[in-house]
Amino acid sequence: MGDLETEKPLKKIAEAFKELEATIKSQTQEVEVAPFSHACSLVSPLFGCLGIAFKFAEMDYVAKVHDLAEASKSIGTLQSVLDKDVERNSVRKGGSHSRNLLRVKRGLDMVRVLFEQIMVTEGNSLKGPASKAYAQVFAPHHGWAIRKAVAAGMYALPTKAQLLKKLNEDESSAIIQMQIYVAASAPVIMYVDKLFLSRELGIDW
Repeated sequence: MGDLETEKPLKKIAEAFKELEATIKSQTQEVEVAPFSHACSLVSPLFGCLGIAFKFAEMDYVAKVHDLAEASKSIGTLQSVLDKDVERNSVRKGGSHSRNLLRVKRGLDMVRVLFEQIMVTEGNSLKGPASKAYAQVFAPHHGWAIRKAVAAGMYALPTKAQLLKKLNEDESSAIIQMQIYVAASAPVIMYVDKLFLSRELGIDW
């Protein structure tokens, strides 16, 4: 039984984000970088399962999650991540933890929209759900060349059945875990946005 559980990434993702959501809703403690980066790292294989269209997202996302995991060794909370960069005037600099946090948040948001779309879309194709998720979350921040490459890659997406097979899920079990992630990740994404907005740093760069 244990072995099968370890091969169910959707369940792990759902549980990790439920824990983050509980921390945020408790309002008594700040979100720590270590559990946040760990939960985000569990999402990484999803981008890999989507094939070439999301290769850029996978490489970018994995690198930035790794940076946050490294930062967690010396920085306690997500608030401190931003405050330290504000002090150093390095929030928007390439490679800053704050910039990486914003990019990771977009990755989480794209997966949230993707899952929402998969749940409401009939049929076996992921092209519609993935295209909508990309258009909503990433496209506004990408230049023409990347948008064009992603559009071409959309034709190489796995089918829904192939994706579920890679994730070791059947449709009914996958939907349950997707619903949990969608519900739990929304307040987490909002929390990160609020950290930036409360410091007047903006979230559209």
